[in-house]
Amino acid sequence: MGKIKILIVEDDSFLSEMYAKKFSEHDFEAQVAANGEEGVQKAKEIKPDIVLLDVVLPKMDGFEVLKAIKENPSLQNTIVILLTNLGQEGDLDKGKSLGADEYIIKAHFTPSAVVGRVEEALKKHKK
Repeated sequence: MGKIKILIVEDDSFLSEMYAKKFSEHDFEAQVAANGEEGVQKAKEIKPDIVLLDVVLPKMDGFEVLKAIKENPSLQNTIVILLTNLGQEGDLDKGKSLGADEYIIKAHFTPSAVVGRVEEALKKHKK
């Protein structure tokens, strides 16, 4: 089947590179996008299996990106995991209502733990 493609949409380049490196070590094909617009563009181009999506982003926030991905027929099987420090109930609900498959609070997980959560999500969502 080849490598699992993951798109990391994160405006903090230190974090996105760290996550990309971690996922590459776990045999993922990792790409990064630095803002929401670029995230949507890259998602359309590379058709990732999974998108790790920050919520607070320049140009388009993560909720808008999530909506754009979920509304695109060619991306309907893409798993979207929100990765954020916004842990309020309202944010969680908004993410879920827009179609987020999972929600990871950045501060609670090391990059290795994030990889683990993504692998779990893939098992759960890929029937």
